[in-house]
Amino acid sequence: MNSLLKFRRPLSPSLTSLSLQRLSTTLHYVFEEKKEGTSFIHPTAIVHPNAVIGQGVSVGPLCTIGPSAKLGNGCQMHPSSHIFGNTKLGSHCVLMTGAVVGDDLSGRTVIGCNNIIGHHAVVGIKCQDMKYKLGDECFLDIGDNNEIREFTSIHRSSKSCDRTVIGDNNLIMGSCHIAHDCKIGNNNIFANSSLLAGHVIVEDYVHTGGPTVVHQFCHIGSFSFIGGGSVVSQDVPKYMMVSGDRAELRGLNFEGLRRCGFQVTEVLD
Repeated sequence: MNSLLKFRRPLSPSLTSLSLQRLSTTLHYVFEEKKEGTSFIHPTAIVHPNAVIGQGVSVGPLCTIGPSAKLGNGCQMHPSSHIFGNTKLGSHCVLMTGAVVGDDLSGRTVIGCNNIIGHHAVVGIKCQDMKYKLGDECFLDIGDNNEIREFTSIHRSSKSCDRTVIGDNNLIMGSCHIAHDCKIGNNNIFANSSLLAGHVIVEDYVHTGGPTVVHQFCHIGSFSFIGGGSVVSQDVPKYMMVSGDRAELRGLNFEGLRRCGFQVTEVLD
C-alpha cells in the first residue's frame, strides 16, 4: 500500500479547479431542472436562437437544438441528445443521452406528447431506400405515450406523398428498426431487434418476439403474435400466432387475446 501511495501523483491546482467547476455546473443543472415551469439550458448546449422552447424545458450539457426545432412544455433533453431539422416535439417528451431526433432534410418530423426516446436512438432521419432523391420531402409522424428504447432507428418516408406513421402507446424495445413508409397502430410491443422493412403495416395490439424480421409490404393484423426469431414474408391474419423461418400459422393467439380482455366465449365463437 505504501509503495502505491508513493507513486500516486497529486492533482494539479488547475485540474482540481476545473473538476470543482464542472461539479458545480452539474449540480446547478440538476437543481434548476427540478423547478416547475422554469426552463433551463445548460451553458454547454448549442441552441439556435430561432428554436422555439416551451415552458419548463430542461436542456442538458452538450445538447444541440436546430433553428427549426419546436419543443413543447416540460420536455427534457439529457446530456448529448440532439434535435435537428424541421422537428416538433409535443409536451413532456424525454430524449435520453445520445438520442438524435430529426434531420436537416426537406419535410418534417412530428412527435406527440409524453414520448421517451431512448439512449442513442435515431428517429426521423433519411430513409435507406435507393428510390429516395435528396431534396424530396419526407415525413415521420409519431403519436403519444410511446417508449422507444435504446439504439432503435425510425426513418422518414421515402417520398413526399407518403409518411412513416407510429400511433400511440407503443413499446419499441432496444435495437429495433422501423423503415420508411411503415404504418404502426396503437398498443403494440416490439421486442428487442425486431426489424420492419419498408411499407409494413402493423395494426393494434401486436406483439413480436425478438429478433423478428418482417419483409417489406407485409400486413400484420391486430392482436397477433409473432414468435421470436421469425422471418415474416407474408401477411399475418388478425388474432393469430405465427413463428418460424418462414413464419407459419401456429393457431390462435389465446394468451394475447386473454390479456387484452377477450372472454373465452368470444374467442371460441
